[in-house]
This record gives sequence, C-alpha cells and structure tokens, in this order.
Amino acid sequence: MLASVHFISGLPRSGSTLLAAILRQNPRFHAGITGPVGPLVEAMLRNMSMGNETSIFISDAQREALLRAVFDTFYAHAPAGDVVFDTNRLWCTKLPLIAALFPHARVICCVRDMPWVFDSIERLVRSNQFQPSGIFNFEPGGTVYSRIEGLAAPVGMVGYAWCALREAFYGEQSERLLLLTYETITANPRRALDAIYDLIGETPFAHDFDNIEFDVAAFDRRLGTPGLHAVARRVHPNERGFVIPPDLVRKYENDSFWRDPARNPKRVRVV
Repeated sequence: MLASVHFISGLPRSGSTLLAAILRQNPRFHAGITGPVGPLVEAMLRNMSMGNETSIFISDAQREALLRAVFDTFYAHAPAGDVVFDTNRLWCTKLPLIAALFPHARVICCVRDMPWVFDSIERLVRSNQFQPSGIFNFEPGGTVYSRIEGLAAPVGMVGYAWCALREAFYGEQSERLLLLTYETITANPRRALDAIYDLIGETPFAHDFDNIEFDVAAFDRRLGTPGLHAVARRVHPNERGFVIPPDLVRKYENDSFWRDPARNPKRVRVV
C-alpha cells in the first residue's frame, strides 16, 4: 500500500464526522464516516482462526498479508503519498494488530463528556417522531431510561466504544493515541488540526472552517436516523442545555476519565 494509514476512533457523537469533513479539505487526505474495513478485518480474523478447520494451512505471515490486502484493495484509489484515515470505533480494540500491520499508524480518538453523548443521541430520537431509529433496532417503544441503559451496556453503541477507548488508553500501545475532545474540535478547530498534523508528521494545510462540505444524508435515512452524520457549514461551539433527566446526567458525569490527570498514568495526549 502506497498511502499512509491512520485511524479515527473513540466515542460516538463526539465529532468524528466533523473531523473527517475537515480533513477531506486537504486533497491528499481521505476520510469519511465509519466504513467497512474494520468489520472486514474482524470477519477475516474469525475465518482464519482455528474455528475454521482449514486454517491449519494458513501461516501468520499469510494472515498478515491477507489483512493488509483488505486495506490495499479498499484504498487502492489513494495515490502514493496520500494519507488515509479509516474510521471505526473498533480500532481502539485493535492497537496490537495496528502496530503489527502499520508500525507508523496513529489513532485519533474523538471524545466527549458521556452525558452529552447520550443527550445527543436522545435528541436525534426525539427529532424524528415518525420513524423509529436503527440505533434501537427500529423499535418504537421504550423510555429515555431504557434507551440510555441499552446504549451504555458493554455491548451497546456507547458502552462498547467507552470500554474500547479505555482498553486503548491504558494499553501497551497508548503512545499511538491522540484524544481529541469535542469542545476543541468545535471551539478551536485550528488547535485540533495542528495537533493531528503534528501527530502524523504531515505539513499543515490551510483548512477553511467556515465552509465545511459533507453529505451522507442517504445513509442516515436508511438507518432511520436523519441528521446522524449531519455537519454544519461553519464550525462553531454547540451550546445548549440537556434534554435527558438530571439523574442520568449525574449518573454518567464522572465517566470522562481522560479529563483527570490522575487517571492518565501513561500521559496520553489529550487536546
């Protein structure tokens, strides 16, 4: 593969779509919403495991080559010298694999205070009164409490991402990480982009934060969740109050572990 590979991961509703939209302004950069490469890699790992009786004929060197081929094929359109950012929340669980496949790769983890993550999802649900969301398997029932409980479960949309983030944050390859807060992306995008260019060793580019273009509305409609990946034309802070009940805010307000230096023993960079 001739292009450089890096990854975007972290928590949902934390600015990864906005970040991808900004990065794409650089003509050498390729970025988007969550794509199929991560699931393809996991499917191949599963099918090359000892759960498949023919896997005895596959060496680790062949496994590595086959996994590289997924990236090579999917990003074959990226010319030499370009930079690919593949987005998926599962990458935080694959740092040892990333280190083996792409020794120079870095992982940008978008983060946001947990109550605001849940609040953002709840707002999406409430703004689409006539069509149940695919986030909740298109089920129209439930309450804000049952929805957030499901999201926060270890295998839930938010809980899985939070657990994966902690795995990476406290793991052996944590030096590959950059945690990028939602507040920095929206209130100080220049600082956010400077940190990314420094992280990956690329020459800074003059991004235009007042003219963001990104449209995957058809994808969101198919998921029954219009606005899921919508980004504003201009980058600006998102100031508002909570729609979720105060007791749910209190329940999750201490889960933003990256904000506490005492809980960051490996000194992962947080911007």
